[in-house]
Amino acid sequence: MSRMDRVGFIGLGIMGSRMAANLRRAGLELTVWNRTRKTADDWAARHGAAVADTPADVARASDVVITMVVDGEQVASVLLGEDGAVGGAHEGLLCVDMSTIAPSTTRAIGAELAERSVRMVDAPVTGSAPRAEDGTLTIMAGGDAADVERARPLFEAMGELVVHVGELGQGEMAKLINNAVAAVNCAVVGEALLVARRTGVDLEALTRVMGAGSGGSIMLALKAGPMRAHDYTTLFKLEHMLKDVRLCLEEGQAAGVPFAAASRARDVLVAALARGHADDDFAAMIEALEAFAAIRVQA
Repeated sequence: MSRMDRVGFIGLGIMGSRMAANLRRAGLELTVWNRTRKTADDWAARHGAAVADTPADVARASDVVITMVVDGEQVASVLLGEDGAVGGAHEGLLCVDMSTIAPSTTRAIGAELAERSVRMVDAPVTGSAPRAEDGTLTIMAGGDAADVERARPLFEAMGELVVHVGELGQGEMAKLINNAVAAVNCAVVGEALLVARRTGVDLEALTRVMGAGSGGSIMLALKAGPMRAHDYTTLFKLEHMLKDVRLCLEEGQAAGVPFAAASRARDVLVAALARGHADDDFAAMIEALEAFAAIRVQA
């Protein structure tokens, strides 16, 4: 990417707002858009940026447009819909979608953009809000190697590890598999805490032992404490994790490969969603696990 490239950013939610802030800290000039205008205005006032009226206006003012929204429907809307970025497309425009959506949706959107001579890279991220805040996300990119290299300076401003995993759509597939494993791991941590609780094992001692040994994991480090405290301050919404696990299972099913552990995690997420935890952090999986076991992890 040339330092002269202008950057647009669409989607200033929990993750997007922090990622865009790191681009500003890297000295890049941004044009931003958010579905809720006040969110964009407030962000721009804090960080310094131009606020566009539509995604098409973002594209007109940018050489690279980054999208970070909730799902495939929203990605299609902001890129291809009425007033979408494609309406402001110009020669050389590169769209970089950092949302987490189905690989098939990414490829379909990419094909439509290509008809307008617009390039696309999919580059979902992992690391939740704290890593988005400090610019240490892991970014898995799919697309043409030259397009990925063009966007790499942007990725390096937002992330610590940037991996080109393959053709367009493969970034999404890698992300879905990763999140499915994270959900499985989170459920296992919750069940382990419940077994320890029922059998009288000190939970603090257990987490220290597991963290130092083969039972250690990022999910243990991140979620055991919130699960014990029933603190579901949102780092990554439970409903978004459920969406990702469902997408992973659908892709696996289409490929003829079972993922039984992820199916179990999906059921736990569905049960927690039904208990009212859609907008909470996915550590709220413990609520469903506690209901299954008829015991609270912490009195």
